[in-house]
Amino acid sequence: MKLRGTSRINEQGHLEIGGCDTVELAHRFGTPLYVMDETMIRRRIRSFVEAFEKTGLSYRMAYASKAFSTLAMCRLVAEEGLHLDVVSDGELYTALKAGFPPERIYFHGNNKTLDELVMALDAGIGRFVADNFTELALLDQLARDRGRRVKVILRTTPGVEAHTHHYIQTGQEDSKFGFDLESGQVHQALKQCLTSEGLEPEGFHCHIGSQIFESDGFRLAVRKMAALAAECRQSLGFRTRILNLGGGFGIRYNEKDQPMPVDHYIAAIAEEVRQGFAGGELPQIWLEPGRSIVGEAGTTLYRVGTVKEIPGLRKYVAVDGGMNDNPRPALYHASYEASLANRAGEEPAETVSIAGKLCESGDMLIWDIPLPRVNTGDLLAVSCTGAYNYSMANNYNRLRRPAVVFVRDGEASEVVRRETLEDLIRNDRVPGRMGAPESLMPSE
Repeated sequence: MKLRGTSRINEQGHLEIGGCDTVELAHRFGTPLYVMDETMIRRRIRSFVEAFEKTGLSYRMAYASKAFSTLAMCRLVAEEGLHLDVVSDGELYTALKAGFPPERIYFHGNNKTLDELVMALDAGIGRFVADNFTELALLDQLARDRGRRVKVILRTTPGVEAHTHHYIQTGQEDSKFGFDLESGQVHQALKQCLTSEGLEPEGFHCHIGSQIFESDGFRLAVRKMAALAAECRQSLGFRTRILNLGGGFGIRYNEKDQPMPVDHYIAAIAEEVRQGFAGGELPQIWLEPGRSIVGEAGTTLYRVGTVKEIPGLRKYVAVDGGMNDNPRPALYHASYEASLANRAGEEPAETVSIAGKLCESGDMLIWDIPLPRVNTGDLLAVSCTGAYNYSMANNYNRLRRPAVVFVRDGEASEVVRRETLEDLIRNDRVPGRMGAPESLMPSE
């Protein structure tokens, strides 16, 4: 497993992250355990900022909180000076509870509910990324009821299909997201905004997909958006003040993944923006990375349980988690690297497959990975689990969701406590007709 961020192998032969021995972390906080390298997260954020500073463009960086959203993460993002995008009332509530400045929050999503729109308006968030005509009409009415004008950015599907898994392509024409560019929907949406009393359009948004390893898709998206901006300037007199190009920057999960350095992505985008908007005023460029900020900073620790060998076929090594704390292998056939955290310096001696403990044949975390000879009780560390692991965690088989710790300079801070058995039934109720004790009956 490639060492990342502040990770190293210490004198005891243990994997160490953020100055903390993972063997000690597992003993203190239990397993499975999400370990987040705080220093690495901050470095990744700053690498984006530094890359943009070199371009000389006006820019804004936002963290896509869907990748990993907790109170502590929202505080970290606020400290680093970024904005924040949210896609639900839960993510918004988390940000507000963390004290994140509401004016630096903007709301995404293809089906924002009335309650969510009201909550966001009343909180005073900065902007809405409008996704469809239903939302525009509702948002306009709510704004007018409050005697306000709401700033909106129109999400556009530019017809760019990124080279990634089809579940996480979002920029193609046939998408549940955004106003279609080719059919003229986005022009119609802009006209609707310009003639409304409650909406103030500022520009356009597009997001072509996730886990993208080249710049060609971003370049093509910029060209299409620049052409859109020019058409809207000529036909409607609208100046595009903001061009939000989303995120999707790839990370390295294993040796097959070869992402570009951050500054290469940003330089390519900047070059295309200058060419596409040559002769006119450049818009402010927005990006909203999520996975590329937290993905490689996360490591999940598991305790090895049973070991099953099928002679001549396969050796299964089962751990105390699985698709409940990391559903990505089952969803996307995602591939990961791993090591034995308690024997991190040892050379591989066998090839095994890492199985989860859930009651599904498809609950496999890693197929055919070389490791030192694995024994019951060993500590397995799976790398690059910082994005879409905790945020997708679930209680299938009534397993408890793991704790999350931030590690930095030898200090480990529990930022999400491990769920208890009581947490699992906290919201359960039993009808009185079943003879349940009063404490388990529904409240009036």
